[in-house]
Amino acid sequence: MGVEASDYSIYRRVVSQLMQGQEQLPSLPALTLDIRRALSDGQISTGALARLISRDPALAALLMKHASGALYRHPMAPRTLQDVIALLGMSEVDRITMVHSIKSLFTLHSPAHKRLFMEVWGRLTLKASTCAMLARLIGHVAPEHALLASLLSEVGTLAVLSAFKDEAEIPSGELYYKLCREYSKSLGVIVLKKWAVDDEYIEVIRAAGNWGASTGRELELIDLVNLALFHAIKERNPDAELPLLVELAAYHKLQPPLNFIGDNGELELVLNHRADIHAIAETLR
Repeated sequence: MGVEASDYSIYRRVVSQLMQGQEQLPSLPALTLDIRRALSDGQISTGALARLISRDPALAALLMKHASGALYRHPMAPRTLQDVIALLGMSEVDRITMVHSIKSLFTLHSPAHKRLFMEVWGRLTLKASTCAMLARLIGHVAPEHALLASLLSEVGTLAVLSAFKDEAEIPSGELYYKLCREYSKSLGVIVLKKWAVDDEYIEVIRAAGNWGASTGRELELIDLVNLALFHAIKERNPDAELPLLVELAAYHKLQPPLNFIGDNGELELVLNHRADIHAIAETLR
């Protein structure tokens, strides 16, 4: 057995142990649960919600940045948390709270862990921002819903990395992505069930990356997630082995001019809004 194969078997064992001991998987922070409970109750006032959110300054800052960003183009930038809540609405605040929690739960602090995490998080935020912008431009799905679904579809990728939080050595990038191909979907489903999120997000995990996955004639959440995944991969690696865009089931739900394709094989819609997509991604980093 070669050194790489031996290393891989060791890393597989670490990830398998994580799957069997689900209590080791991260739970949502208490404040996130408090905010989600308050929002689901439907009775909380804007002022009370702002006070609750202000207990986490990093979350408050993220909401302010997001509400002032490229998805909204609001003529008057929000100045207070109450302004932000009024602009975004309660359901969007809920989703951005989840986005914030995902990053905080999986951030690791040793230099090697952090380097790999930041590489992975950069890829995930590019994909999620592309998904949100597609949702804003095409319609059918709320942008924050698309953004959160895209991020949650990769929560297993982050969970694989978290398996090594107590290990002195972490896998190389190549071995890490090999582990993700084997375990990330299963781990992602386990994590989302533990967090009790909507089943819709779990179905997105299962269908993400399946280019033929689609039902009905209307554009759905999984269509946006797969279109975003395609474009994020192509942007980061133009030579990646991908099908032609016209071979994606989601593509055939787009009507002119939304389905126009540029010379590089990507949607013109994405190419024309790449600066906005990167601006959204920057607010999440």
